Amino acid sequence: MDDTTAPPRLTRLTFHGPLSEERAARMIARLGGDATMTAPTTVLDIGCGWGEFMLRLLQAVPGATGVGVDLQPDNLARGRANAEARGLAGRVRFVQGSALEVTHGPADLVLCFGASHALSDARPPEHTVAALRALRRLVTPGGRVVLGEGFWQHSPPPTALSAMWPDASRSELHDLPDLVDLAIAAGFRPAWVETASPEEWDDFESGYQCDVEEWLAAHPDHPLAKETRDRVDRHRASWLRGYRGYLGVAYLTLVPVD
Repeated sequence: MDDTTAPPRLTRLTFHGPLSEERAARMIARLGGDATMTAPTTVLDIGCGWGEFMLRLLQAVPGATGVGVDLQPDNLARGRANAEARGLAGRVRFVQGSALEVTHGPADLVLCFGASHALSDARPPEHTVAALRALRRLVTPGGRVVLGEGFWQHSPPPTALSAMWPDASRSELHDLPDLVDLAIAAGFRPAWVETASPEEWDDFESGYQCDVEEWLAAHPDHPLAKETRDRVDRHRASWLRGYRGYLGVAYLTLVPVD
C-alpha cells in the first residue's frame, strides 16, 4: 500500500441499507411470482448502488431483465462484476446517470431503496410526494413498486436532532402512517408494509464503517488517516448519539391502482 491509497469501501455490506438476508429472501419470494402476483419480466432499480437485490431477483426469475441506474461508478462496476460472475451479464445493464433523467421503463417491478431524493429536486419532506408520483409513472399496470424510505419511528428530541446530520429537523421526515397515506394518495395500494429491525440497522451501520475502522487500526500514521478518522468518528456519533432508535426505514410494496 502506498501513501495515496485510500481505505477499502463498503466491502462488508451485502445490501446498501438495513436489509437482512432473511428479509431480502422473503421479499424476493413474494415479488418473484407468488399466488397473488405474476413474475415480473422487467425490473428497474433507481439509485441501485451495486444492485444486489435486483441481481438476486433476476436469479430467482429466469428470463427477467433489469436496468440499474446510479451516479457512482465504483458501485456500478461492482454490480457489473457481480452480474458477470453469476451469469447475468446478458440480462442486466448498469447505467451511470441521474434518476431525474431516467429514460428506462415503465417496468413490471420498480425498486427504489433509500433513493427517493434522487427522483426530485424538492426539499424534504416534499421530495417523498414527488418521488411517489414519479414511481407511479415508471411502473406498468399490474406491476409493483418497492420503496425503501426513511421515517421517524419516534419523535427525536432536540439533543438527538443536534447530533444527526447538519440542520436535521423533525419536519423533514414523516411517520409511518403518514408515509403510507402519501403512497395511497399517489395512486398506490400498500400490499405489504414492513420496517427494518434494530438488528438490521446495527448490522448495516457496523458494516458501513468496518472496512475503514480496521484500516485505521492498521495504518494510524497514514497520510489519509486523520481525515478518514475524523469522517468516520463524525458518522458514528451521528448514528449512536443521534438517529439510532429514531430513524427507521420502511419497505413498502406498492400496487398501482388501475
